[in-house]
Amino acid sequence: MDFNLTEEQLMIQKAAREFAQQQCLPGVIERDELQKFPREQLLQLADLGFLGMMTSPKYGGAGMDTISYIIAMEEISKVDASVSVAVSVNNSLVCWGLEHYGNEAQKIQYLTPLAQGKKDGELYIGAFLLSEPEAGSDATRQHTTAIEQGDHYIINGVKNWITNGSSASVYLVIAQTDDSKGHKGINAFIVDKNTPGITVGVKENKMGIRGSDTHAISFMDVKVHKENRIGEDGFGFNFAMKTLNGGRIGIAAQALGIASGAYELALAYSKQRKSFGKPIHEHQAIQFKLAEMATRIQTARLICYQAAWEKDNDMDYTTTAAMAKLHASDTAMWATTEAVQVHGGYGFVKEYHVERLMRDAKITQIYEGTSEIQKMVIGRSITR
Repeated sequence: MDFNLTEEQLMIQKAAREFAQQQCLPGVIERDELQKFPREQLLQLADLGFLGMMTSPKYGGAGMDTISYIIAMEEISKVDASVSVAVSVNNSLVCWGLEHYGNEAQKIQYLTPLAQGKKDGELYIGAFLLSEPEAGSDATRQHTTAIEQGDHYIINGVKNWITNGSSASVYLVIAQTDDSKGHKGINAFIVDKNTPGITVGVKENKMGIRGSDTHAISFMDVKVHKENRIGEDGFGFNFAMKTLNGGRIGIAAQALGIASGAYELALAYSKQRKSFGKPIHEHQAIQFKLAEMATRIQTARLICYQAAWEKDNDMDYTTTAAMAKLHASDTAMWATTEAVQVHGGYGFVKEYHVERLMRDAKITQIYEGTSEIQKMVIGRSITR
């Protein structure tokens, strides 16, 4: 068992860290306050090959392994989780789903520019449309419909909490085609954002990841050709679940980065701040906090790497991915709260960054499967 990163992985780590510090950190507080989408940062990440990291070079991707992706996600998330969630959705859900389950024509037309992150010089990313007002944790309850009509489907319905909602060029839409078949009547479709009948709602005013582009998307008689269906008729629910397994690894890495970023800030502050005549890290109360933060973060990192390794080796990574997301997201929420405490009153001030990381951490316990859903996945696996 080798715990050393390869030379290539170390280069990716360095590149991601430098990008986060040099391109994401300046202006991150302002983007958070103004809910500004990080378009410039994503365009730069496209140039670095980070928007199609795991996609084959045949389709414009970088052809990297999942561990490399996890490493990059952690470094970017240390600084700006609004950037990293856009990276996660495009890599884990959209590009990965299309490469593994799309047909060749779909890969050429859609996957190639998505993996490159650009088309005609403009940002070109995707969004994954699964959640609905009444279909969150229970994804089988799809009320968005896709009714067959000749060589097309007609889509009607509303999708909620869509990351990259207004900035994406392509939507992967999960919809119910035959309600009598339950989840076996669900399909997945590739839909161009500019298709007539699509309305993008107002941007959600969120507690955290405020720069992330989160919207409700409405469909009214949206006409989509059958060529844009992904897989066989009725494959949509399986497509969503299989794709989300990998997505959970990405969000686990995001949570790991948020926790790690908060810890690094707390550690640095503890060496600068003095109390009772000495740096506060020399006080046992603070030293114990830092020790526990370091330990929990390292365990989260190891399980994230294990899930990524299992995925790269074509193993069943469902349970490990759920464990990684559960543990890393809980660690992020706890570690960021502790980081605020280490900073004392300054932790409550925006310029010290930890309060933003604490706000960003919460969503990692909710999206791409709540912590309760992860426990269900794990529980069913270990008792099977």
